[in-house]
Amino acid sequence: MNSVVLAAATGGEGEGGFHAPSIADFYPPAVLFEGTAFELNRLMLVRLIAALALLLVFVIAARRARVVPGRFQAAIEYVLDFCRNSLVYEVLGEERGRKYVPMITTIFCAILFFNLTGVIPGLNIASTGLIGLPIVFAAWVYVTYLAAGFREHGFGGFLKTSLFPPGVPAPLYVLLTPVEFLQVFVIRPVTLVIRLLANMIAGHLMLALSFAATNFLLLEAAGGMKLFGVVTFAGGFAVTLLEIFVGVLQAYVFAILTALYINMSVESEH
Repeated sequence: MNSVVLAAATGGEGEGGFHAPSIADFYPPAVLFEGTAFELNRLMLVRLIAALALLLVFVIAARRARVVPGRFQAAIEYVLDFCRNSLVYEVLGEERGRKYVPMITTIFCAILFFNLTGVIPGLNIASTGLIGLPIVFAAWVYVTYLAAGFREHGFGGFLKTSLFPPGVPAPLYVLLTPVEFLQVFVIRPVTLVIRLLANMIAGHLMLALSFAATNFLLLEAAGGMKLFGVVTFAGGFAVTLLEIFVGVLQAYVFAILTALYINMSVESEH
C-alpha cells in the first residue's frame, strides 16, 4: 500500500524525492573546525545562538530597566515573578527558597529558550533534543538536591530520612529501602533527562515530517496529490503550536520538579 501511494505521489517514477526525518537529524556533520577539539556541528551552533539570545534578552532588560516598565520590561518581570513565586516560593517557601531562585529561574528560562529553537525558522531543531544538554541540567539538579539534603540533615541523617521513612513497619524496609534508594539516587535524574529528551525528539520528528511532506507534495507530487500538501501544511502549523506549548510545559515541569526534589531533600519527613 505504501509503495502504491508513493508511486502515485511521484507520478510513477522509480524514485521519489521525499526523505523522512529521522534521529540522524540530531547528529549533523561538522560545519566548523572539523576534526579538531573545537569541532562544531549545526546543533552546537543552534545551542550557542540560543544561549547568546537568552543572555542578550536579560542584558537588554537590565540596562533598560525603568521605574515604570514598558512592555518588554513588564514581560521579563512577569517571567521572573512567575519563577520566584509560582515555582520556588510556592514549593519551598520564601525563607528556604530564596537561595534557589537564581538556579531555578535559570533552569526554566534556559530550557525554554533551548526548547523553542525547534520552531524558529532557520534553526529548526530543539537544542535539548540530544541527550548531552538534558544530562547537564539534570546533573545540576541532582547535585543540588543531594547537597541540600546533606546540609540539612548530615550525610547519615539524609540517608536515614530518605531510605527509611518513619512510620513503616521494620520488616517492610527490606522491600521499601531499595525502592527509595533507586528513586532518590537513580530514577529522579534519569526521568528528568528522559522526559525532556523524548518530548523534544518527538516534537522535532512530527514537525519535520509535516513540512517535509508539504514540500514534497506541493513541489514534486503529481496531479491531485498536490492537494494533500495543504493538509500537511495545516498539520505542520498545528504541530508548531503544539511544540511551542510542549516547549513551555517541559521547561515548567523541569523547574517545578527541581523545586520539589530540593524540598523533599530538606524536609524531615517524606
